[in-house]
Amino acid sequence: MNDNFENEMKLEFISKATNEAFARITVAAFVSQLDLNIEELADIKTAVSEAVTNCIIHGYENKQGIVKIVGKIKQNEIILEISDTGKGIENIDMAKEPLYTTKPNLERSGMGFTIMESFMDNVKVESIVDLGTKVTMTKKIKPKIEEEKQEFQLITED
Repeated sequence: MNDNFENEMKLEFISKATNEAFARITVAAFVSQLDLNIEELADIKTAVSEAVTNCIIHGYENKQGIVKIVGKIKQNEIILEISDTGKGIENIDMAKEPLYTTKPNLERSGMGFTIMESFMDNVKVESIVDLGTKVTMTKKIKPKIEEEKQEFQLITED
């Protein structure tokens, strides 16, 4: 464990669709120690769902592999690394385009990376064809006092 982080967790599971919910709930339990609001927690859970689903459907296709999640907490920031050792992404820029999908027959919307980027503060995608993909997502959590100050300012401005 790196001493720069307040807490860290590692999770590995088989690339089965049924494990997507397990990953989402496990990450939610880990990050809940930061006293997030419901919206922040929902954002993180959704981003994790998208990243894990990408590993299962695109990274491994119909083969079984391992999906890894590393979660780290540093002050009020959550860092999540979700990776596979699957087929990799040939063109990351194209894959990140809204509505682009390599699986239209599975009714995939092609919005996975767009959703991750809209719910997290930063999303970095690294991939090597035939070696796999790693998505690193970060999100800063506002301390409750700061959040209450903003709500109070909005009320007093009306």
